[in-house]
Amino acid sequence: MNDTAPLRRIWLCADDYGIAEGVNRAIRDLIGRFRLNATSVMVVGPAIGRDEVAALQDVAARSPRCAIGLHATLTAPFRPLTMHFRPTDGGMFLPFSQLLRSGLLRRLDPEIVHAELVVQLAAFQELFGRPPDFVDGHQHAQLFPQVRDAFLRAVKEAAPGAWVRQGARILPLAQRLAAPKALVLDILSVQFRKRAAAANIRFNPAFAGAYDFSRQPGFGVLMRQFLDGLPDGGLVMCHPGFVDDTLISLDPLTTQRETEHAFLGSADFPQLLAANNVTLS
Repeated sequence: MNDTAPLRRIWLCADDYGIAEGVNRAIRDLIGRFRLNATSVMVVGPAIGRDEVAALQDVAARSPRCAIGLHATLTAPFRPLTMHFRPTDGGMFLPFSQLLRSGLLRRLDPEIVHAELVVQLAAFQELFGRPPDFVDGHQHAQLFPQVRDAFLRAVKEAAPGAWVRQGARILPLAQRLAAPKALVLDILSVQFRKRAAAANIRFNPAFAGAYDFSRQPGFGVLMRQFLDGLPDGGLVMCHPGFVDDTLISLDPLTTQRETEHAFLGSADFPQLLAANNVTLS
């Protein structure tokens, strides 16, 4: 540890609680070992029954300052909670690329999106007995044109005390150009931050965690890169999990989740935090 550098408290958020029981178990395991301090919940997922909610609440209550948020979901292969949501594809939300394209071309109905998000927020309230601590979006859909206005309005109405996730790291241009996925998130986040600030909704000052999952690089190396220069209050997204049949049927991100879980649960992770003057508590 560099004793002269200020201690930085960051959010390390595991996305997708509720997508599958194996993911839920992995997230609870890491929360229980103080290796995570946030998770976001998919209320449209198949593994978000009362027992899964109670187990998450129990482990979070024993972990200092563990935030539980809503993982607002608007992309396939999940289905809307509202009956009249449009557009859909075979009863499911559109794939994220089609949703983004529709937003860019102004083909979405923000009122329909708003209504779906209000229902998802209400479902979280009913399951957990309180509003979410924060709200983010599956596949970063909350940042998309047209979606973002509906998203921020729904949060302002149903969870006014919650903060929201923006997806920009705010790095020098040369570094952003070297990471195309992060660059797209940076661009989409510009208007999102402006609109959130105008609505007096808090958001994380910086974001990290996006990478090319198909390459399956060493997650310890990636985490070191995520922490580099991340300011106090910054957020790192992660996706730990154990692979099961439900996960395989719903998401292409499978074995890399186990790689992330293994590193976050290892002795190397707290050593990396200490070496970078970072804390989760």
